[in-house]
Amino acid sequence: MLLRIIKMNSRKDQLKAFDRLLTIMDELREQCPWDKKQTMQTLRHLTIEETYELGDAILDNDLQEIKGELGDLLLHIVFYARIGSETKDFDIADVTNAICEKLINRHPHIYGDVKVKDEEEVKQNWENLKLKEGKKSVLEGVPKSLPALVKASRIQDKVAGVGFDWEEPNQVWEKVEEELKEFKYEVKKGNQDAIENEFGDVLFSMINYARFLKINPENALERTNKKFIKRFQYLEEKAKTLNKPLKDMTLAEMDVFWEEAKTL
Repeated sequence: MLLRIIKMNSRKDQLKAFDRLLTIMDELREQCPWDKKQTMQTLRHLTIEETYELGDAILDNDLQEIKGELGDLLLHIVFYARIGSETKDFDIADVTNAICEKLINRHPHIYGDVKVKDEEEVKQNWENLKLKEGKKSVLEGVPKSLPALVKASRIQDKVAGVGFDWEEPNQVWEKVEEELKEFKYEVKKGNQDAIENEFGDVLFSMINYARFLKINPENALERTNKKFIKRFQYLEEKAKTLNKPLKDMTLAEMDVFWEEAKTL
């Protein structure tokens, strides 16, 4: 079996590569018509898109794609810093030093004399330190524009970090069952607004239960999305080979191919 030998870059080479990126960014900003016109506002949606593309690559465990997407995100960081330097608000050194100081301040168990026994204590200290830094609420750090499922997960992580949490997984599951009963009750009554409200409670409680099971709900749902897409596209291909539109197939006919897709 051939062994793949990967030469890792030295710290000197890493710094040289980063300096090269900064130089290229300066050249593009000064010479490229498209790059010259960009603002933080015009880059924002592109950054979000790049972040999701990185997320897809991570879920697919495509390391080469991850490397490429990380590069795209790094370019965006450098781009924002370059724009910040033009307005004399901040540059890449300010950005880098700021995160370094934040990491040092929030890891007193590494850079100070604080003792911690496990990961949970680290998380609790992290949230308490943020409050000492002037934040009025532990939930201030949850972006308003996050997708609802991700936001719910982050909210629960944040409040758990300061001790607002269930003690045992079975307590959380009991809450799930309670919310399901309330949801079913409202479905029978037929009040659409109440149904939606209770459905939200069911989702929120399920996301909380996932946290106790060490499951990332966003990753879990996306895996199911990918699985469904793969199986449905298999069904579409089979329908094409039969020269029969899906809308003309019975559910029983579709189910045959759906079950085949599960074995692939």
